[in-house]
Amino acid sequence: MSFSDYLEGKVLNHVFGGTAYTAPATLYVGLFTSTASDSSPGTEVSGGSYARETVAFTVSGTNPTEAASSAAVEFTAATANWGTITYAGVFDASTGGNMLAYAQLTDPADFTTALPKTINTGDIFRISSGNLKIRLD
Repeated sequence: MSFSDYLEGKVLNHVFGGTAYTAPATLYVGLFTSTASDSSPGTEVSGGSYARETVAFTVSGTNPTEAASSAAVEFTAATANWGTITYAGVFDASTGGNMLAYAQLTDPADFTTALPKTINTGDIFRISSGNLKIRLD
C-alpha cells in the first residue's frame, strides 16, 4: 500500500515539523471501482448495503517494516451489484474522513499480480487476515 498525500504530510510534519499527529482510534477499509492515487481515493463503492469495515493492524519487522491486517475483514453481503473492485484504501473514518493508504487488489500468492474482483448481488468481499499490508522499506 502507498501512503496518501494527506498521511505523508502528517508524518513529515510530525517527525520533522514539530506538529503532533494523533493516530486514529479506529481504521476502516474502503473499496474502489477505479484507480486510487496519492491525492484521490478513486470511485468508492456505494449502495447495495456497502459500508466501510473496521480493520486493525499488527506492525512487525525491520527493513522492511510492515503493518498487516491482524484479522479477516468481511464486508456485508451485497444487496445490489457493486461492480469490479480494483483498489482498497484505509481511512480514518467510517464515512468521509481522510484516506491514509491505498493499493491495487493483488493476488495474495505474490502480492504483485493485479486481481480485480467483481461483486454481484449476494456476494461477500473478504480480505484474509494478514493480506492487507502496508510496507515501508
